[in-house]
Amino acid sequence: MYALTCKNLSLSYPNEPHPAVKDVSFAVFEGEFVTFIGPSGCGKTSILKMIAGLEKPTSGELSAPPDISFVFQFGALFPWLTVFENTALGLRSKRIPEAEIQKIVSRELSLMHIEHFRDRYPAELSGGQKQRVGIARALAVEPKMLLLDEPFSALDPITTAELHRDLMQLWHEKKITIVMVSHSIEEAVGLADRVILMNTGVIKRVFPVNLPHPRHEQGAAFMHEVNQVRHAFFTEI
Repeated sequence: MYALTCKNLSLSYPNEPHPAVKDVSFAVFEGEFVTFIGPSGCGKTSILKMIAGLEKPTSGELSAPPDISFVFQFGALFPWLTVFENTALGLRSKRIPEAEIQKIVSRELSLMHIEHFRDRYPAELSGGQKQRVGIARALAVEPKMLLLDEPFSALDPITTAELHRDLMQLWHEKKITIVMVSHSIEEAVGLADRVILMNTGVIKRVFPVNLPHPRHEQGAAFMHEVNQVRHAFFTEI
C-alpha cells in the first residue's frame, strides 16, 4: 500500500522565472526509504516541503499521511530549551499527560544515545548531538512518515556513519516510511530502497537499490550501484 502519492505536482514561487517543481509524479510504499538527489536548486527540498504541508502545490495532487515529522539540516532546536524540552515539544502540543511525556522522551533520547544530555542546552551540544535531538523529537510523536532534509551534510564522516547506523536501526524497528534529501550519492545508495534523481524541477531517473542491509561501501555490488547513479548524475543532468 502507498504511504504517499504525488501526481503531476508543480510548485512555482513568485518572481521566479521557472517552476521549482514541474509536473512530478511518484509514489512511496509504506515502510519504504526513498532518497532524492540532484544539484542544488533542483526542487528536492521543495518536494519535502509540499509533502509536509509547508508549501502548497501550484497544481497537481498529493496524498500523504496526516502524521508527518520533519528533520531539518541543522536540527532546528530552540536554544532556550533543554534537550528534554526540545524533544517534548510535539508531545506537549498534543496535550499528552506529563508522566507519559517523561516516558516517551526518555525512550527516544535513549534510542538516540543522548539520554544523558537531557538537561543540556543546544549551545552545549556538538552538531551530531543536535541532529540526534532533532531526530528524537521527530520520532517522539510516532509519525507515519519521517522527512529528512540533508540531515547529515554538515557532520564529520565518523558522526555521519554513526547516525546512518542508528537511523537504519530505528527504521527497521519502527517500520516507518522515510523520504530524505541528500547531496551524497554514496549516502543515498547506502540507505535507501530507491534513489530518485532530479534536475530543473523534474525527475530524471529512478534507481531501485536491491542490496541487503547493512550495506558494505567497499563491496563490488555497492560500488556498482553507486557508479550507475553517478554516471546518470554527471551525464543526464
